[in-house]
Amino acid sequence: MASDRIFGVVVVLGALAYIAGALQTQTSFMADPVGPKTFPIMIGAVAGLCGLFMVFKPDEEPEWPDLRAAFALLISVLVLIGYAYALKPLGFIIPTAIAAAILSYQISPRIGFAALTGPGLAVGLFVLFKFILGLGLVAFPKGWFG
Repeated sequence: MASDRIFGVVVVLGALAYIAGALQTQTSFMADPVGPKTFPIMIGAVAGLCGLFMVFKPDEEPEWPDLRAAFALLISVLVLIGYAYALKPLGFIIPTAIAAAILSYQISPRIGFAALTGPGLAVGLFVLFKFILGLGLVAFPKGWFG
């Protein structure tokens, strides 16, 4: 019960720091109504409310993950950190395919399915983000295709 309350306080403090960072964001006069400042503030507010809920209504007996689940979570966090660092030098498709394949394997340990899910998700997300949503993504490293 105390662990939920402590985590709730940490979430509230993190949310407040996130909102404070969002308030420092400079926006242009032509910004979208829910743009680079408002959207992070909304995310921080929701996170803060969730943290407050955990403080005032904690679990009676929280179930902590066993060592194997904790190790899987650690692997997932490391994969996502590596993914964030690999996006700029390697483009979108290669890091996304690798990260999606590893995370897919963790969800369902079937190597063939994970090997197909990674590249399929990477290409599908690239098409969605680049051509439908109009984001300025780079598919592969810039030196590969001139």
